[in-house]
Parts: sequence; C-alpha cells; structure tokens
Amino acid sequence: MKDLSSFSPRRILVCQQRQIGDVLLSTPVFELLKRRFPEAELHLFTEKKCEPLLRHNPFIHAFHLIDKKGGFFRQLNFYHKVAALGFDLVIDLQQLPRCRMMTRMTHAPVRLSFPSSLLSRWRYNCLVRPEEGYASRTKVSLLAPLGIRWQGEGPRIYLLEEERRKARELLKSCGLQDGQRLIAIDSTHRRASKRWPVERFAALMSLLAGHDPSLRFLLLRGPGEDADIAALRGLCLGAGLAPEALLVPEPLPDIRLSAACLAEASLLVGNCSSPRHMAAALNVPSLVIPGASGTAWRYPSPLHRELRPALPCQPCSKTDCQDPQCLLRVTAEEAFTHALELLNTAKSVPTS
Repeated sequence: MKDLSSFSPRRILVCQQRQIGDVLLSTPVFELLKRRFPEAELHLFTEKKCEPLLRHNPFIHAFHLIDKKGGFFRQLNFYHKVAALGFDLVIDLQQLPRCRMMTRMTHAPVRLSFPSSLLSRWRYNCLVRPEEGYASRTKVSLLAPLGIRWQGEGPRIYLLEEERRKARELLKSCGLQDGQRLIAIDSTHRRASKRWPVERFAALMSLLAGHDPSLRFLLLRGPGEDADIAALRGLCLGAGLAPEALLVPEPLPDIRLSAACLAEASLLVGNCSSPRHMAAALNVPSLVIPGASGTAWRYPSPLHRELRPALPCQPCSKTDCQDPQCLLRVTAEEAFTHALELLNTAKSVPTS
C-alpha cells in the first residue's frame, strides 16, 4: 500500500456506478475527502438513476452520469470527455466494467481501489484491502493511504427547505394531520429471499394502530410496484385499519420527494433496500427485516435495528430460497415490540 499522506490532488474522481443505496452509502467518502483536501474538486462517476439522492451534496463538484442507452461511439466520447478533465486521483469503489474502463482512460497518476483479481495491479497502482463492517466504513477504509479514517460518518441526503415544504403539503393532502406520527412502510423487494411476507406487514400495522389509533402509515413504493401496494392496502383494510390511516401519495412521487416525505416520519419499517439507507441518511430510526441480506447494511446505532433470527445459514445472500426461515421466524408481534421501543426512544433522542 502506497503512502500518499503528502499527496495533494486538485481533482478527484470517485467511481461508484450503482445501485441507488450503494451510491448513497458512498457519501461519507466525499465528506471525508473534502475535509482532507478542502481545495480539491470532487467528481462522481455514476448512473443517472443514482444522481437525485446526491443532488445538492455540498462536497460533490460535478456528476458524470452514465447513459446506457447511447451507442458505442457516443459512450466512448463521453468517457473521453470525462478523462480529459485531468484527474490526479481516481478512486474506484466498485470495479464494474464501466468503472474499470473509466479509471484506465483517465491515466491518473494515482488509481486507487481494492485487490480483486490478478489484473488489479495492472488497472490500479494503489491497492488497499478494505475493512469489514458497515458498508460506508468499508468504502472509506480504501482512503487509508491518504490519511483518512472512518469516524462513524453515515450517509447524508441534503434536502432543500422547499422540498421539505412540498413533502409536508403532500402528506397533508393525503390526510396527515398535526400531532399524528407517521411510520413509513417499505414492504416491497424484488428478491423473495429478502421480502418479509406482506401479511406480516399488515399484521404489524394492525397491532400498531390498535396501540395508537392516531398513527399513520406511509406506504412507500417505486415504479411498477402499485399492485404490491394495493395488495398491502387491501390486507390492512381487511384487518380493520381505517382507510385514512394508510397514506399512498398520487401520483407516484419522485425519489427526492419520497425522501422528503420519509424525513417527516418517526420510524421506517421495511426490508433491506434503499429506503433503509435513506432513513439513515435522514436520521429517521429504522426497523429492518433483512432476510438473506448480509450484515454490512445496518448503520451502527441503537436507532437502527434488524430482526435477524439466530440461524446457522444466515446471512446467505441468496436471491432465492425455498424455506426462508430468516423471514418467517420474524413475527408481527416481535416487530411490534421493537417498533414501539424505537418510537419511544425517538421521542427523547434528537434526530436532526
């Protein structure tokens, strides 16, 4: 590992191509780089879909957004234009093919990443073995040659006051009234091995509403998930929840407005997907049923909990499982107990 403690780059490119949650988890990298090199320009190479949640981040000077729809020569021209900016330092956090290509084309004097194959030493001239643990910590650990250490920094979303105002207006139009606490529900996931049964979500919400009828539930969704939310809503109504307790904004809010709505919540309950990272970035307590997901996704704080049965096979990171006991052994009653504790704790702990 090179000693770069005296290195002073003026232009830095960070490559983190996807997914939305992973890119959000890279925000501490920019915060710490800017703290270490206050005069440097920090650039991010990522996909278009990942940019909105990092918009208005004060530590990022420019975004270079991958457009996969462009033809070969159009994309090649894009890579050449980015490389021509003249980066002193490239940090590849992911090593996907596009990240590798971008790194090589910059010809940056320092190309930093982690060892992944025999070709790593050809692609990069500074290799760092990453530390295990929380995902943001692992990403930051690659900056060790620069004299940077992780000190508990979490992801951050920077919302404008106008965005927060629009979120409050949207929630009010859905029926949320002053004095009512909001719980965000993230019940969807494309992987069945990481999706707590929708019936359990409905049962949990019924228990919470029975304990406190003033609670309101924001049913989070992404593109193409309307049918899933309709099914959850139907189960909730069948369990006796009042229609006004279920908030489903129409039309589908964009991801920044969804984040601003989440920022108004007292708690997020959900699966292991992007909203849990958004909650951490917005200082909203979270209760997650991770299923097959690994242990690197929970921000290390008492305000962020996972319900993970003590099974010898967990975590397995499988995308499919015929007997997902890691999900099925988590009952609505257990989740109810933890949700109440988090709601009570959040009352006495500042979250912003």
